[in-house]
Amino acid sequence: MLLAAEGYAVDLYEKQDTVGGRSGELKLGSYRFDRGATFLMMPHLLEELFALAGRSVHDYVSLKPLDPLYSLHFGDTVFTPSTDQEQTAGEIERLFPGNGSGYRRFMADEADKLERVIPLLQRPFQSLGDYMKRDVLHALPKLNAADNVYNRLSRYFDDERLRFSFTFQAKYLGMSPWECPGTFTILSYMEHRYGLYHPIGGINRVLQAMSEVIQEHGGHVHTSSGVKRIVVKNGHAAGLLLENGERVEADYVVIGADFGSAMTQLFEPGILKKYTPRKVARKRYSCSTAMLYLGIDGEVDLGHHSVHFSADYRRNVEEITKLGVLSEDPSIYVHNPSVIDKTLAPPGKSSLYVLMPVPNLSAEVNWQQASAEVEAQMMERLEQIPQLAGITGRVEESLFFSPLDWQNKLNVYNGATFNLAHNLGQMMYLRPHNTFEEVRGIWLVGGGTHPGSGLPTIFESAKISARLLREHDQALRGSFTVPAGAPGAGAGVPL
Repeated sequence: MLLAAEGYAVDLYEKQDTVGGRSGELKLGSYRFDRGATFLMMPHLLEELFALAGRSVHDYVSLKPLDPLYSLHFGDTVFTPSTDQEQTAGEIERLFPGNGSGYRRFMADEADKLERVIPLLQRPFQSLGDYMKRDVLHALPKLNAADNVYNRLSRYFDDERLRFSFTFQAKYLGMSPWECPGTFTILSYMEHRYGLYHPIGGINRVLQAMSEVIQEHGGHVHTSSGVKRIVVKNGHAAGLLLENGERVEADYVVIGADFGSAMTQLFEPGILKKYTPRKVARKRYSCSTAMLYLGIDGEVDLGHHSVHFSADYRRNVEEITKLGVLSEDPSIYVHNPSVIDKTLAPPGKSSLYVLMPVPNLSAEVNWQQASAEVEAQMMERLEQIPQLAGITGRVEESLFFSPLDWQNKLNVYNGATFNLAHNLGQMMYLRPHNTFEEVRGIWLVGGGTHPGSGLPTIFESAKISARLLREHDQALRGSFTVPAGAPGAGAGVPL
């Protein structure tokens, strides 16, 4: 979208029949679902992205704030935080006496941390020298990168349930809060500070809007058009070979596909040296997810989204991330967008999305055998939620999606739904670079490059990679004046 707005001739090739990849739309009969991400965080980043393309996101998408943010269920205890910090502090004191002051300290400390971290998420890390820049040195004392998310939250809260309420967000990165670097306590802070939003029609509506803007700027979007190979000539990308045999010539290629799958499938053997199949396999990947998409007859008395914690959450997480086994007592996430969005299901009915974190495909779980058992386990877990008792008899449409499906149907390497892990060895300079090192004329974008996975950081990767491509192109071609009416016109911005 950014490149099309800047005057580049853009062609987007998407293997699926709708844009968005793992955040695309899924249809089951008359029911519609988001495949992956289910809410939007820090909407001002999206507003900035569309503004750079000369558009307002609000002309395409209606964003509805969530209040409360979510409901967190620990047996009979239900915690419903909001962006109203005084209200949330009061709720914490009611449910977890003595912890309100810790919440206030957490919010104050994290505000300072985020202010220092944001600049690191908005620029590339392409050389070791990038670590010596002023913004890194300013952020370093507050990064907490050598600590972990759980330990950081233990400094503020003495109730284990409350700690979990501010650490479960490590799952957005597909990691355990006992292993996820302490830097990422900013995730729960961002939720509490900036709020969460539901785009009417689902997150996929945002991606569809981007597709529309591309076409408004003269670009072309080709769905159901899988890419078989990136054509490389003399060490430089020259275009694409599509799965239908068509060859597409191009000056530059931007890879938005899943990192592991792109490295192992899109290049002729022998071209890549740093990212050979063996080296890609040795990288650390996030956990996976088992998914249930359910079309339900009737309304569901749950909020937009809710997390239902295992009785032994730490053991549940260790089974997913360390032991590589399926939990007998899993935690689940339930997304009930129909409670605020009537576009996703027929009148009086509900589109229900259920996610259960599970090990990725590096674990020895035979999903061809386990899928039916896990699906039944998820339905049984739903029946245990008082508001969902009897839900099995109300299911009109159903689809179970396993880690094997993520890999085989959506090309997600190892079924690692959240892409590469965010351990210290795979962050900033040590994460795959936005400017691809091995083949000239290629840029990476998305969760498999800097700054990482999750929609806000993926939006930042788009801005970084588009800027790097433009600067490279400018160096080759020389500066030229921005056409009248283009983004930046009249501001003296050279492209």
